[in-house]
Amino acid sequence: MVKHHQHKILDCTIRDGGLVNDWDFSVEFVQDMYRGLSAAGVEYMEIGYKNSEKLLKGGSSGPWRFLNESFLRDVITKKTDTKLSALVDIGRVDEKDILPREDSLLDLIRVACYIKDVDKGLELVQKFHDMGYETSLNIMALSHVMENELTEAFEEINKSAVDVVYVVDSYGSMGSKDIDYLVSKFQRLLPEKELGLHMHNNMQLAFANTITGASKGVTFLDSSVYGMGRAAGNCTTELLLSHLKGARYDVRPVLEIIEKHMITMREKWDWGYLIPYMIVGALDEHPRTAMALLDSPERNNFTDFYDRLTSVETFPSASKK
Repeated sequence: MVKHHQHKILDCTIRDGGLVNDWDFSVEFVQDMYRGLSAAGVEYMEIGYKNSEKLLKGGSSGPWRFLNESFLRDVITKKTDTKLSALVDIGRVDEKDILPREDSLLDLIRVACYIKDVDKGLELVQKFHDMGYETSLNIMALSHVMENELTEAFEEINKSAVDVVYVVDSYGSMGSKDIDYLVSKFQRLLPEKELGLHMHNNMQLAFANTITGASKGVTFLDSSVYGMGRAAGNCTTELLLSHLKGARYDVRPVLEIIEKHMITMREKWDWGYLIPYMIVGALDEHPRTAMALLDSPERNNFTDFYDRLTSVETFPSASKK
């Protein structure tokens, strides 16, 4: 049975959802999101990336991709109990852009990296920790990580200052048995660290996988309103709030956000369960090929897409029938 009191919901609609629409969110939407999540009792809202525009050309990206502290203060004029987080990528953040925590509206900085860059990720974690921030390490694409790589990484993570370590299903390919196994492994080998879950919904298992982890004691549960996130999206905040119901959480303010803003947004931008995303999830592949298909005139040619991905030439692990 899930012990509801131990969990913290981190809503990443603005950050992960920005991968759908190039962070084209209005200030009004972000302000309504913060007010609504605060009223709902959500503990953290990820308000974007803290990457550097100098290191990563932003093009027409909205300001939530390169958070500026003075801009942030114009948007969030009154802080509530809902903390603010931002995510950075290895090689895409300029540490000089990060203010000490006492001078920032941000509370948590999350560092995303692949297994080969865990050492670099932990270097950033240490710097942000020394600046007073809560920190997390999000190890991406875990479904493609070898056991020995993970075990070696854990040795360094155990010695680090990081507060939270995330199980990330980047390709939306995991099931409950995978989550059960990985969470148990993380708990056994990282006994002093809090754990988090970031699930994608290619196989329509993001919610099920999230509550599987929650039932095993995972603290930080990532979600997004209306599931808005890269490709197939994430575990939905409204479903998680409804499941973890009680005095702390109220789903109604989030329903108001969806009704006011996100019905029309969904008509403009694609995210969530779509067949190409299901196919790449089932094959444990990066969603970029599905995203390219959906942005082409052949977006509904599912069978041809599946055949191309499962051919021996394209997908060497495919077996001939």
